[in-house]
Amino acid sequence: MYEAQLAAMLKAAKDAEVEIKKIYETSFAVEIKSDNSPVTAADKTADALIRKELSRAFPDYGLLTEESKDTKERLSKRDIWIVDPVDGTKEFVARNGEFTTNIALAHDHEVVAGLINIPMWGVTYYAIKGQGAFRLEKDGTRTPIHVSKKTDQLTCLLSRSFLNDTEKGLIAKHLDKITHQVTVGAAIKYCKIADGSAEISYRMSPNTKEWDVAAGDIILTEAGGIMRKLDGTRYTYNREDVYNREGYVLASCPENFLI
Repeated sequence: MYEAQLAAMLKAAKDAEVEIKKIYETSFAVEIKSDNSPVTAADKTADALIRKELSRAFPDYGLLTEESKDTKERLSKRDIWIVDPVDGTKEFVARNGEFTTNIALAHDHEVVAGLINIPMWGVTYYAIKGQGAFRLEKDGTRTPIHVSKKTDQLTCLLSRSFLNDTEKGLIAKHLDKITHQVTVGAAIKYCKIADGSAEISYRMSPNTKEWDVAAGDIILTEAGGIMRKLDGTRYTYNREDVYNREGYVLASCPENFLI
C-alpha cells in the first residue's frame, strides 16, 4: 500500500534535486521572508516542480508546502502532501551541503509515507507505514535501517543553526547518558537517528512547522524510534495551525526519551 505514492514522491524529489544542484552552483540571490527566514530560487523552483508533479500524479490530494500560499482548502482533504522543498535554507546559503528535500503523505491526519532526500549526498531515506524504513543510494541500492539499541553513551544531535538555551539545558541535565554531541543541519537529524548513527535530538523552539517534521516522523518511527512532545504525545498533521509550538524530542527508543 502507498507504493505508487512513494514512487511519485521519489521522482519528484530526484527531479527537484537536479534543479536544486544547478542553482547551488550559481551566485544565487537570498531573500528574507516575513518570518525572517531566508528563501532562494532553489526553494521556489523545487516547490513549484514538486507541486506540479504530485498534483499531476494524484490530482485529488491536498497540498501543504513551505513556499506556497496556504489556502486552508487542504483541511477538507483526507490525503495531503506535506512538502519542504529545501529544508535548511541557511545551510544551502552557507553551501555546507546539509540541506534536504522533505516530502510526506498524510492520511486522516497521520503520516503514512515520507522521504528525506539529501541532494548533495545523493542519498534518500524513506518509509511507508508498517513497511519499515530504508536508505536508498544514488546507484539504486536499498538498505533497511534501524535505530541504535544503545541506552547509554548516547550521541545527541544539535541543530547547526537553531540551538537554543532550553535545548542546552536538557542536554546538560543528562550528561550522565549523553557523552557525544554532533552538530548537523536540517532533517538529517531524523536520518542519523533512524539509521543508528545517533540516539537523541531536541528541538524546543516553537518555530518549526509540519513540513519540517512530517517526513522525518514516519522515517524515524518505522526505523523503531520515536518523535514526541515533552508530554509524551505525538503530533497530528494537516492541522489548521501548522506550527509545532510545543517542540519535540527525537529518540531511538522510549528509554532515551530524556526530559
